[in-house]
Amino acid sequence: MSKLKKTGIRKFLIFPILIFIIALFTGCGPASSGGEKEAVSLTLWCDDRNMEILRSSLETFREMYKDEAEFDFSYGTESEISCKETVLADPQAAADIYVFADDQFYELWSAGALLEITRNTDEVIEAVGGVDSGAAHAAMKDGKLYAYPETEGNGYFLYYRPSYFSEEDIQSLDNILKTAAANNKKFAMDFSSGWYIYSFFKAAGLDISYDTNTNLASCNWNSTDGKYTGVDVVNAMLKVAAHPGFVSATDGAFLEGVKDGSIIAGVNGPWNADSVKEAWGDDFAAAKLPCCNIKFDQLQMCSFTGYKLVGINAYTKYPEWSMRLAEYLTGEDIQLRRFKEIGECPANVNVAHSEEVQASPVVAALAEQSRYGYTQNVPASFWDASELLGAMIAGLNSDNRDIQEVLDSMVKVVEATSSDE
Repeated sequence: MSKLKKTGIRKFLIFPILIFIIALFTGCGPASSGGEKEAVSLTLWCDDRNMEILRSSLETFREMYKDEAEFDFSYGTESEISCKETVLADPQAAADIYVFADDQFYELWSAGALLEITRNTDEVIEAVGGVDSGAAHAAMKDGKLYAYPETEGNGYFLYYRPSYFSEEDIQSLDNILKTAAANNKKFAMDFSSGWYIYSFFKAAGLDISYDTNTNLASCNWNSTDGKYTGVDVVNAMLKVAAHPGFVSATDGAFLEGVKDGSIIAGVNGPWNADSVKEAWGDDFAAAKLPCCNIKFDQLQMCSFTGYKLVGINAYTKYPEWSMRLAEYLTGEDIQLRRFKEIGECPANVNVAHSEEVQASPVVAALAEQSRYGYTQNVPASFWDASELLGAMIAGLNSDNRDIQEVLDSMVKVVEATSSDE
């Protein structure tokens, strides 16, 4: 009798031990069925400058999760400037993870091409300064996160050669132009781009905005009341355009002038910092934009601020792995590496506030200018309309067009827009 009881007890004890052993070998392994590692195939797009960082980062990520998945990574070159058009041409065929400029966010979101970020959302938002930060605003819609902020450097500021300018000189555009002309040199700014000429209108209190909920735009660049009118701003810009110390220069022309020595100051962005440093050597400095002269008042020039975002295709077959990878690629370590190797300004606040980053004159200039910077929020029609206005100004209004009529026409085009155009 006692023998049977002992045998029964032994069987009872062995059963949970077996369960524990099975769990020990299966519960800590890959989550996929049968104990096999999950096969994950992901495609990524970024621009040429980030490609080497992407390649090596993917290998590190592969090693980090080698016990959980077998990764098949493929990647291609796609500029963040043109990414929207490529994705929207065929969202289902687009990359699982792609980098894009923040002004493309709404169209990608409205087309259903962005996956909502549901993994570590609070941590991602906090890392870029919290829900009220510009980076978070650029990546969110209706309180939900749809992209990972990667850089905060899509803005512009003043490059200059300190051997020509004093600290007082760079506070005033008038002084910069005067000094440039006196040395038979140029100050450069692209008057053919609405992105840059916005700085004059916003300085005068004139603005443009776009409501993505109603698809309505508002622009008062043609204002005829208030202390500064639209015509006042254009007249101030015409005076700048006619100055012997000024040249309207696109991005490429700006770099050419920097390299051949004809340009000693100019408004441009951080993406050209390495090229400018190489050309100017130790005679390199950066600062916030100067004040411009409108109706004999010195007004602080403003700027658009912008961000590069990493989005996940809503059609990805691997949403969880895509979120894990995108979060890794926009984490502190890689944002710091991106700053060190290609000069990209970090969106992560810990990296941005680090001693190493703060020692950069470009980052310091962007930070100083950010006090007068505003998130880019304009309809697509703004770009062509403002380009025509800027071209007229750069050409010194050679056709003697009525400035108020030109402004009225521009505003009419901008405010007639919708996101469906």
